[in-house]
Amino acid sequence: MSKKTLVVLFGGLSSEHDVSCVSAATVLRHADKETYTVLPVGITKEGRWFLYESDDYDAVENGSWKTGDALVPAMIAPDRSVHGLVVLRETGAETIYVDCVFPALHGIGGEDGMMQGLLELAGIPYIGPGVAASANSMDKSLTKIIVEQAGGVRQAAFYLARRAEFRADPDGVTRAAEQQLGSYPVFVKPCSQGSSVGVTKATDFASLKEGLEQGFAYDSKVLVEEFIDGHEIEVAVIGNENPTATVAGEIAPSREFYTYEAKYVDGSSGLYIPAHISEQAMQRVREDAVRVYRALDCKGLSRVDFFCTYDGDEIVFNEINTLPGFTSISMYPKLQETSGLPLPKLIDRLVALAMERQDG
Repeated sequence: MSKKTLVVLFGGLSSEHDVSCVSAATVLRHADKETYTVLPVGITKEGRWFLYESDDYDAVENGSWKTGDALVPAMIAPDRSVHGLVVLRETGAETIYVDCVFPALHGIGGEDGMMQGLLELAGIPYIGPGVAASANSMDKSLTKIIVEQAGGVRQAAFYLARRAEFRADPDGVTRAAEQQLGSYPVFVKPCSQGSSVGVTKATDFASLKEGLEQGFAYDSKVLVEEFIDGHEIEVAVIGNENPTATVAGEIAPSREFYTYEAKYVDGSSGLYIPAHISEQAMQRVREDAVRVYRALDCKGLSRVDFFCTYDGDEIVFNEINTLPGFTSISMYPKLQETSGLPLPKLIDRLVALAMERQDG
């Protein structure tokens, strides 16, 4: 059987650029080289695309890939007759047929539907949910509306604040959020950021107002959410028409909540598989994870995050991540490995799901 050409996209425009590079390095190291011709394609923070012609994946992980001499300008062509990359060599343009793309991209420009739209235009199979599912899952306010309409899943109460209204009347918007939520503490989250970027915890009017100000530095829409006192648990869902959910894993934050730093910088938060919850709660969270995945019409993979309350084992949906991290400490690959899919087999499965979707 001939090898498939697999492009691994990494970097990108978002605040999660560095995490994307670490995820991509993990994928590059574990993709079976007997099965795939793997082509790393990096996108700088400025939006320049390069084919990275090196197997020094440590350089991808630490970000030094951008400074070497292994870079050739290249991009995915929307022209379907190319079905892959256009590589701009000094001797002229070269085209490379691509069988599948693994967009190891997090955040804006990577998992919000933009890259998925380009790949749809190009007619190239890709790993992860499609355009609408990606866009709706990236925007936490749209996610909440869709999940609420689908029914059957409890989620945290929220207030949606908008930047223009806040700038016109910051005290009024802060007061409206305070009145709607009813009590402190609350969490303040930019609607379209991942990895806890820009998230703050507010305990009074002043910290809520400050949290909103910080949140609007990242997004024009910010959620103020009810505080749920419970275990932070995550479920890995995989599949197209018949998705399945792993057991839930539990996050034990080293800080007051699961910040970007606790996730990726100091790596100090604990991960427990399975989560420390009852059998009944475990069954419910796996069912709810599939409900959320289906409601948003996800395909391929997603990580669905919940709380399980300390008082009563109630399952409360938090958010969904359509291109979860693939770093050495990331929950999604750890959960799948526990379920019998180590990383090389997980990559194979995700590629097969992408090809299956393209084939109709």
